[in-house]
Amino acid sequence: PEVTPTKIAAPHIGFDRFIPLDWAACALRIRAGVEKPETLETLIAEMEPGEASRKKTRSVLKGLWLEPRADLIPFADRGIEILAEIDAPTVTALCWGMAIAGYPFFGKIAELIGRLTSIQGECTSAEIHRRMAETHGERETAYRAANRVMQTQAGWGALERIDKGRRVVRRPPMAISHEGLTAWLIEAALRYTGKGMSVATLQSSAVLYPFSLDQPLAFVVSRSPALELRADGSRSQVVALR
Repeated sequence: PEVTPTKIAAPHIGFDRFIPLDWAACALRIRAGVEKPETLETLIAEMEPGEASRKKTRSVLKGLWLEPRADLIPFADRGIEILAEIDAPTVTALCWGMAIAGYPFFGKIAELIGRLTSIQGECTSAEIHRRMAETHGERETAYRAANRVMQTQAGWGALERIDKGRRVVRRPPMAISHEGLTAWLIEAALRYTGKGMSVATLQSSAVLYPFSLDQPLAFVVSRSPALELRADGSRSQVVALR
């Protein structure tokens, strides 16, 4: 009998809306119990006229903070504990960490932008779309979603889109000096990559490109209950999830 080839499904996108930072931060505060859900509904209604559009936006915000995946709930709750200790601008880092941990599509675009802009400080949107098409195919839905993620990352202060969106320019990184937030962002990067990372490369981790981790990272990792240091064969230190 003829064998039908197995069709491999394209990876799930999930993050396919433009999410302004104040919406993401509002969802974070709702999870922390310091904001009412009605506030977020009002924000969304002001910009999203149709119910179908609002529903899709709510879905992204659920995965981000309101109802994260079961395996991310302890991680999200540790983020909530950090919220009370940091200043308002640094809230961006909490939303970023949750986005890369919960949405591989968002994380992949962050990683690509981090890599492609690491030398010149900029790249073209076409390069990002071309790389994303290698895993997601030449789908219009993936193309549109990638644009919305780039728009979101721009709205969160990580980059600028210039030349009518054809070029992406990295903005100066935000310095992160809070020890708990530093460890939490490292954990977010590990959850995105799904494997251990060399301590030496954490400082320049592409997926965390909008942030500069100012703490001594091996020390921060050694004090974190969620992370552990391991030695690998080349005598370098690797950080992994506990």
